[in-house]
Amino acid sequence: MAVQEGEEYVYRISTAEEWEALQRTGSSFGGELDKTTGCFHLSKLHQVQSTLHNFFLNSNRDLYLLQIDSKKLGEGLVYEAVDDSNVFPHFYGPSRSFSPLPLDVVAKAEKLTLSDGQFRCSLLS
Repeated sequence: MAVQEGEEYVYRISTAEEWEALQRTGSSFGGELDKTTGCFHLSKLHQVQSTLHNFFLNSNRDLYLLQIDSKKLGEGLVYEAVDDSNVFPHFYGPSRSFSPLPLDVVAKAEKLTLSDGQFRCSLLS
């Protein structure tokens, strides 16, 4: 299932708390979903808006979109089919040993805003 999609960047929708902790400590194990599944859930750019709508629309937390350099994730980045039509990137870490996401893989981070039912930031325009 390790299909290399060749994207230069993958994207992480992050809570403000997670992003602040990542900057403060230099790495993060993500949220509860990541810890229970043993991988970081990421998106390709064209998947970000639907992921936001499906999982974060009613969240009243501040959200950030992290642009992640896929080359820096190395073999720990795996593209997996989640259904018949969608393949999403997941970061497991080296040898699939759930590893923290290091700060140095983040190329850019922007706060997301929600207006007229659409999430916005310059990375999405």
